[in-house]
Amino acid sequence: MLQLENRTYEELNLGDIASVSHLVSERDLILFAEVSGDVNPVHLDEDFAAATPFKGRIAHGMFTGALISAAIACELPGPGTIYIGQEISFLRPVRLGDEIRVELEVIEKLPKNRVKITTRVFNQDNKQVVEGVATVMAPTEKTTMARPTLPNVTIG
Repeated sequence: MLQLENRTYEELNLGDIASVSHLVSERDLILFAEVSGDVNPVHLDEDFAAATPFKGRIAHGMFTGALISAAIACELPGPGTIYIGQEISFLRPVRLGDEIRVELEVIEKLPKNRVKITTRVFNQDNKQVVEGVATVMAPTEKTTMARPTLPNVTIG
């Protein structure tokens, strides 16, 4: 059984790192469009997207942002973390079939259990697609739990 375990504010150190990888799929784009309401055809319509500077469909920028959020919530610091803010810059498009890697690194511990974390995302060619800095409130209580299993949602 997969476990989630956090690192409390006291356990965190400058330089602590974590990374999570994700293969971007058609299902991701459709589900994200459904949840967010962002049905921009550059994400969903190949013919439309082919005529853009990207020459094809790209993932929603905030889909990548959501993967950063998931890495923070599940890995570093983990369960119980509260997102305070995020500076984010989209450097390159993320495309269907890209294997993207979210990398997190603790860069500053602030008062009131606040922590600054660099948030970088790379594609399968090791090209950076996103850079940023998150500010979070780290948990103060240690938590270990079973990773919830999500229901399989059928598309189509």
